Amino acid sequence: MPLHDLVGGNAFYIGVTRRCSIAFPVLKGAQSGFVTAGHCGAKGMSTTGFNRVAQGVFQASDFPADDYAWVSVTPAWTATPAVDNGQGGTVPVAGAKPAIEGASVCRAGSTTDFHCGLIQQHDASIAYPQGTVFGLTRTTVCAEGGDSGGAFISADQAQGIASGGSGDCNLGGVTYFQPILEVLSAYGLELRTTAGNPPPPTTGTCTGYTSTYDGTLEAGKSAYQPQGLSYTTKITGLHAGCLDGPLGADLDLYLQKLIGATWQTVATADGPGPDEKIGYTGTAGRYRYKVGATAGSGAYTLGFSAP
Repeated sequence: MPLHDLVGGNAFYIGVTRRCSIAFPVLKGAQSGFVTAGHCGAKGMSTTGFNRVAQGVFQASDFPADDYAWVSVTPAWTATPAVDNGQGGTVPVAGAKPAIEGASVCRAGSTTDFHCGLIQQHDASIAYPQGTVFGLTRTTVCAEGGDSGGAFISADQAQGIASGGSGDCNLGGVTYFQPILEVLSAYGLELRTTAGNPPPPTTGTCTGYTSTYDGTLEAGKSAYQPQGLSYTTKITGLHAGCLDGPLGADLDLYLQKLIGATWQTVATADGPGPDEKIGYTGTAGRYRYKVGATAGSGAYTLGFSAP
């Protein structure tokens, strides 16, 4: 049986004529697939690849409010840790560390290939006729029709999924992307990376959680997870968080929810030691974890699962 590679930025088709672009190949357990924009297709829709070979099925799709989806593929397609560079080669995908505002970022798409620019603003929003999408990142990278769903990458770090914008690649424009960490968290996916998949099992006390993040804190400092961003849940359910800190430190854990335009703490675990756990039943919305170091410093691990 001929095999075909999934590569970020490559085309895929929904139906006869509708075309979008792959963002990043992913794994869900042993199942291969890819993530793309939610407005590209609805759950249950079938896809064909750039070569019109039968490819996969949309397993989940969110749009508007968010703009992401994931597609599972047949065994004929292999998830690769790569993004098409528009010049006959690829850019490797080593991880998903978010880039700061002002950093360079590039987009791969099936209409206009590979273009680069700068990150202008995190946590931006854009109003579409179908509704407003929140939590996007604004860039100076151009895009055109068919580039939707494509890959945004900074060096070798996956950044997000092309959502939409204005302008074109002749005159220039503005394009927004959906941060990759949010869709991975929402659907319980693993990014296909050059480090290999699945990743090594987590050690320590915070095992068995859907998402795991590592960080380092100094006394009196705090950090937000996942990776300075947030995650969205569509249903009411249990938010379970687990913090594993260095021996001798005093770390605290806070679960925050975006209510209106303000982040409000909805659950707190602030015992005297380095390890904390939160269990909170919350309604649909956007959430994030705050990790604070009251005393001591060092590396920590945060594991969490969302509804």
